[in-house]
Amino acid sequence: MVPRYLIDFALDELAHEETDCLVIGAGIAGLFTTIRASETDRVHIITKPKSLLESNTRYAQGGIAAVISDEDSPDYHRQDTLVAGAGLCDNVAVDILVDEGPEGVKDLIRLGTQFDLENGELALTKEGGHSQRRILHAHGDATGAEIVRALSNQAKQNPNVTVWDDHFVIDLVVTEGVCHGAIVQKPDGQRVFVRAKATILCSGGAGQLYRYTTNPEIATGDGIAIAYRAGAVIRDVEFIQFHPTALCYPGAPRFLISEAVRGEGAVLRNIRGERFMDKIHPLQELAPRDIVARAIVNEMELTKSTFVYIDITHEPADLVKHRFPNIYEFCLNYGLDLTTDWIPVAPAAHYMMGGVKTDLNGETSVKRLYACGEVSSTGVHGANRLASNSLSEAIVYGRRIIEHIRTLPSLPDTPQIVERSHRPEHPMQAIVEKRLKLQKVMLRYVGLKRSAAGLQKGLDELKRQLPIYETCLTKREEYEFANLLTLAMLTTEAALNREESRGGHFREDFPEKDDRNWRKHIQLHREYGMTEEPIHDD
Repeated sequence: MVPRYLIDFALDELAHEETDCLVIGAGIAGLFTTIRASETDRVHIITKPKSLLESNTRYAQGGIAAVISDEDSPDYHRQDTLVAGAGLCDNVAVDILVDEGPEGVKDLIRLGTQFDLENGELALTKEGGHSQRRILHAHGDATGAEIVRALSNQAKQNPNVTVWDDHFVIDLVVTEGVCHGAIVQKPDGQRVFVRAKATILCSGGAGQLYRYTTNPEIATGDGIAIAYRAGAVIRDVEFIQFHPTALCYPGAPRFLISEAVRGEGAVLRNIRGERFMDKIHPLQELAPRDIVARAIVNEMELTKSTFVYIDITHEPADLVKHRFPNIYEFCLNYGLDLTTDWIPVAPAAHYMMGGVKTDLNGETSVKRLYACGEVSSTGVHGANRLASNSLSEAIVYGRRIIEHIRTLPSLPDTPQIVERSHRPEHPMQAIVEKRLKLQKVMLRYVGLKRSAAGLQKGLDELKRQLPIYETCLTKREEYEFANLLTLAMLTTEAALNREESRGGHFREDFPEKDDRNWRKHIQLHREYGMTEEPIHDD
């Protein structure tokens, strides 16, 4: 159904490049692993946008979670992560995150990241699901942009780093279970085989599966799709986190209203002005994101509205402007004043908890292929990511990946591969229309609320798009749509199979968590199909 390669090629007919490490993606995961790898190796870093500054990380407002305060402890952070993960976290993976996270933050500071200070100490805030103030932030609400600024400056100045922006990775070259690199398309359409001792997927998430998302246009799930085609195990992709509070206003994009706004005291109100989270969960507005998002949708349905309000007008105006300068300015551009107005918000697709399964060194089931950041499934997030754990995860596991790569022997010779599927020599038309249709299917049937009937209907509609795989693809938007379609089908199949509700997966026909039958992972493999993996508690 899904082909091994998206294109026809003969490897010996392609231009060749050689490097030690090939890094795919330039968010926090890609930039950090690139910098660490460059200390001993040559690195090619490939990114779709025309700038290293454009990535999902850039849009991360809230911050990075790590135990910094003397009042906090790794045990507290561990417990908060496990509670949010709803029984599907890997305990050892979480231990690694909470124990090694503080050192990762120190690495970011050494590399030039300027976190906000308060009385000469690192300023900390609190977000949903956290029992302690442990979220570091930069420029109030521009943490991701500051991290990308610092890391991209380091990468661009490094003589061991070759940056290829405006390039697209089409497929991985894998023989006998070993990754030898990737086939990359340059801006002029030329294709090149980049051979590498180790290949690291850092390609980010897949918010563009949905019509409404906080993610940028580039978040098309490419890394998961190309890893699946290459034979890697994909895990837990039914768990999609919808951020509860994205701006919902005519003419405005679904701009993220950070969880930190609620962490600083904002409350949610329905269109009648009534608070409702106090009836839903003891933590009220700071309950785990899946609970808050579904509560908002329920309130929207009850009041026949397309949004609810977030209200922080009771806090001092100067504090709000200082703490959230970018959110304040963005909303002001649309005539909304965060200090005096209730801001209309609604849930939007935000983060995929699952991805390419890795071990504790970040290596996938394909040898010499690693995954880091949102594209990966390390076991940290379980069924629902704890706020601001994602940036920590990228740093912690990025360090472990590079340490493991340094132990690798030389790459064996790459055999010549010929892929001739004789696809028709004409490009697929109306990709924009097809992509919008896919997004609508996912929103309607594989969104915050799911059912067997809806998921099956959605899967049937997605499968009608399968002929794209039989067409000669040449353009980036065609590859992206093929990748989105692959991931959409995997997500829908996994969601249909999981007959319970847990974390970021809610089934109206199975509304309860079922630990007896479903405290396990769903894995997908191109050759072996769908399998189930038990939870390892030690």
